[in-house]
Amino acid sequence: MNFKKLFLVAGLAATTMFAAAQSRFEVKLYSSRQPYSNGDNTDTAKVRVYLPIDREATGRAVIICPGGGYGSLSMDTEGYDWGEFFQNQGIAAIVLKYRLPHGKPEVPIADAEQAIKLTRMNAASWKINRDNVGIMGFSAGGHLAATVATISKGEAKPNFQILFYPVISMMEGYGHEGSYHNFLGKRPGKSEQKRYSADMNVTRITPRAFIALSDDDDTVPPANGVNYYTELYRNDIRASLHVYPGGGHGWGSKIGFRYHEEMMMDLKAWLRSF
Repeated sequence: MNFKKLFLVAGLAATTMFAAAQSRFEVKLYSSRQPYSNGDNTDTAKVRVYLPIDREATGRAVIICPGGGYGSLSMDTEGYDWGEFFQNQGIAAIVLKYRLPHGKPEVPIADAEQAIKLTRMNAASWKINRDNVGIMGFSAGGHLAATVATISKGEAKPNFQILFYPVISMMEGYGHEGSYHNFLGKRPGKSEQKRYSADMNVTRITPRAFIALSDDDDTVPPANGVNYYTELYRNDIRASLHVYPGGGHGWGSKIGFRYHEEMMMDLKAWLRSF
C-alpha cells in the first residue's frame, strides 16, 4: 500500500471513529400515556438527541423548540440543523417534536417541560450538568420556550433561554394572529392571554436570555422580542438582544440569511459568556 492510499485509509478511519463517537438517537417523550389531549391521537411527542463526543462535551444541553405558528413544525431549519451545530460545539442538543395545541396550551407546555425533565433524568449517562440545561425556540417555538422559562418550576425550569424572532405576547393584536388562535383557541379570556404572555411573567428568577430578530420582520412584530428584553432588564436578568437590519422572519439555520455569520458569532460569544 502506497503512502497516498495509507493516508486515505487513515483519514476515512478517523472520520468513522469521530462519527461513531458522536451520538444521535430518538426517544419517545413519554413512556406511558401522554398527558392532556389536543384531540389528535396520531400526534405524538418525541425528541431527537444529539450528544457530542465525550472529550469535547461541555456538560451543557439545550432543548430546541421549532416554530410554525403552532400549526406545523419547521423541524429541519429550526430543529435538526441546530442539533448538529450544538453537537459540534460540545453542547448536547435535544430537538423536541412537540404536539400542536389546537387551542389547548397545556399540551405543548407539558411536552417542553417533559423534555427538560427527561434531559435532567439522563444527565449522568448523557454527560450533562443538571444545572446547565437551557431551552431554545423559534417564532411560536420561541413563545413556547419563553413561556416555560417564565412560568415553569422545579425540574422543568431551564437555566437559560435562546429565542429567535419569538412570539412573546398572547394579548390580542400584539403577537402573531395564527399562533394566538392555534395556541389559545377562538375566544380566550384576558386572564389566559396574560398568563401566556411571557413579557408579563418575568421575575427576578427568570433565566438569562439571548434574543435575535430582524428589524423588518413583518410576520411577528419585533416589539415582541424587544419588550421581553426590556422586562428582563427591569428585573436585573442578564440578557443579550440582537436586532439585525434585515432578513425578515423564519431564517433559522439558513446560510442565505444576510446576517447569518454575524448571528452565529453573536450566539457563540454569548454561549461563552457563562
